Amino acid sequence: MQGHDNQIDPDPVTGGPARDRASRRMAVTVVAVTFIALLVSAGLRATPSVLMVPLSIGFHWDRATISLAAAIGILLYGLTGPFAAALMQSIGIRRTMVMGLILMSGATFASQWMTMPWHYIATWGVISGIGSGAIASVLGAAIVNRWFARHQGLVMGLLSASTATGALVFLPVLAWLSRDGSWRPVVLVVSLGCAALIPLVLLLVPERPEDHGFSRVGETPESAARHQMRAAAAPGLALTALVAAGRQPMFWLLFGSFFVCGLTTNGLIGTHMIAFCGDLGIAPVAAAGLVSVMGLFDLLGTTGSGWLTDRHDPRRLLFIYYSLRGLALMALPLIAPNPTNLGIFALVYGLDWIATVPPTLKLCNRSFGERDAPVVFGWVMVGHQLGAASAAYGAGVIRQVSGSYLPAFVMAGLAALLVGLAFGAISLSSRTRPAPAA
Repeated sequence: MQGHDNQIDPDPVTGGPARDRASRRMAVTVVAVTFIALLVSAGLRATPSVLMVPLSIGFHWDRATISLAAAIGILLYGLTGPFAAALMQSIGIRRTMVMGLILMSGATFASQWMTMPWHYIATWGVISGIGSGAIASVLGAAIVNRWFARHQGLVMGLLSASTATGALVFLPVLAWLSRDGSWRPVVLVVSLGCAALIPLVLLLVPERPEDHGFSRVGETPESAARHQMRAAAAPGLALTALVAAGRQPMFWLLFGSFFVCGLTTNGLIGTHMIAFCGDLGIAPVAAAGLVSVMGLFDLLGTTGSGWLTDRHDPRRLLFIYYSLRGLALMALPLIAPNPTNLGIFALVYGLDWIATVPPTLKLCNRSFGERDAPVVFGWVMVGHQLGAASAAYGAGVIRQVSGSYLPAFVMAGLAALLVGLAFGAISLSSRTRPAPAA
């Protein structure tokens, strides 16, 4: 009987216990490698916050110039997303990941020899921005839709958490490497980390579960039929999906809310938190430790947000997340900068860091379908990175002109509160009619 497993288990969708276990193991492996890749990519995007002070000391570049390179990298990270999502459907997820890792590793390695601001902009802004855009939240969305029919919110929450966990893993080490004003050891470590992932992706990330005779985790005949109908992708999917999504108000709500999400996370806190702490007399290593605490709690908060997204109205969750974030941002410059207060801020802000991603992806899946959702989500991420780039550069200019980060924090907090109120209003209005089917 053991030699006839294919006869015992003829249905590739429902399968049997052995096949189901093997499918889950492979899916878990793919998620693990993707988590690490997203973690390294996030570490790369967070590194300019560590480099800001060493580069200003080593090259006498002003804060606005250094912030510009970070802003360009953040912007291209977002703009690359929808095209990377389309590439994943045309040439494949694995090839897209490898190309992104090669660009990230090569650009950061070459930056060891930079001597002028445009060298920094080209390597850490343009090239690494494009490369990291292929290893971004759109990758998580593509992996979730391709490998999971159930628990999509939970898995997306886990993968989304890796972007802040990158700060948890990398920033303390990178801050320690730059403690005497050195920056070359920092860029070398980031480059080698990206390069080390390439063989892991090639060996452990199959293109799709069907390549090994498996189905998606939790697949049913009905969900398999829907997934198959949506699987075909046109060559110009990145643009056609944008045109179709742009006709729906939900797209612009998600785009605008993610603009504020990026403005309040990667752009403001991610880029300027260490420099803000420096203004308060807090050493860079201690400030990086504070950001790491945010990363630790983000791992819990965003994974928990995914679990909640599978069970509750995502609009109500977004109302809570954005409102808490706005209040925390407005309070930060006003509280006494002692370890207790900063620790409370790190806890609250960490739990909320990118908890917005799972409910936003769920709304994309509801509104645009499983085939187009990763690409549309990529365009929503463009809004995120436009907001992040605006804050990364704008907060640097505000600090240089006014000598304080206070106006930047207040404006960002107000923007988050407005977005939270918008989702709250929509959630209240929806109580009189049934929510769309997930």
